[in-house]
Amino acid sequence: MKYNTQSKSKMKANFKLSIFFASLILFFSACSSDDENPGLAAPVISDFEYGAGSEHSTDRVAYKGSDIHLEAAITAEAVVKSISVDIHSDDVTPAEGEVEWHFEQNYTDATYLVKNPTFHEHIDVPTDIPAGEYHIVLTVTDEMGNSTEAEAHLQILDVIAISDFSMDESVVRGEDFHVEFQISAIHGIHELMVDVHAHGLTVGDGEVEWDGEFNYGEKYHEETDVEFHEHIDVPVSAPVGEYHIKFTITDEEGNTFDYDEHIDVVAP
Repeated sequence: MKYNTQSKSKMKANFKLSIFFASLILFFSACSSDDENPGLAAPVISDFEYGAGSEHSTDRVAYKGSDIHLEAAITAEAVVKSISVDIHSDDVTPAEGEVEWHFEQNYTDATYLVKNPTFHEHIDVPTDIPAGEYHIVLTVTDEMGNSTEAEAHLQILDVIAISDFSMDESVVRGEDFHVEFQISAIHGIHELMVDVHAHGLTVGDGEVEWDGEFNYGEKYHEETDVEFHEHIDVPVSAPVGEYHIKFTITDEEGNTFDYDEHIDVVAP
């Protein structure tokens, strides 16, 4: 019985020693493996493209009421965990009827949760935000917690815009007044209306209330970048006073743009 007890003790001791040496081997093996396989590099973003979505443009311009095309190649040693997009502006102030726009979205589609995905999305641009420069931040994060950012700037413009507006401040009834301005209409001009009217003017003897409406749609039809240059006749019978002039441009997609001005009609 004593012999058996001693044998069992030796066996236990040998077993424990074997476990100890096995642990040492695993420890040094792990250290060696770590030395041979350092931490994986963060993702790399390249070929970052952005612009008007309708044409997959890369001109770094987009339009209100349309969409933004975003595309980038991503090289990742570890599987991508998420791709996020942040679009905002610190340089624009909303006008009346406009709202501030801050877009944030995290993309975790299966097609992106791989090692080397291609990011391709179209982001809708609201119609009621201020035009101006916006900041884009594209962030890629992998499953190891590494992340990389790519930053860019984009101009968001109105689909219809006018510039360099010039018009006479006053006009003698029976004569004409001059108006000119530059029109940019990305989808082309469908209709261009000018409405002239007044409120509360006293109509004297020999005078007739003047409410003029002029349609220049045929002349400027389908133009995308053109100068409006016209002379508008004022009836000799128009009552003197201040008149409201409204310019309404409608493009081929049904978008409209209004611009208001005033002019004084005076007696000869």
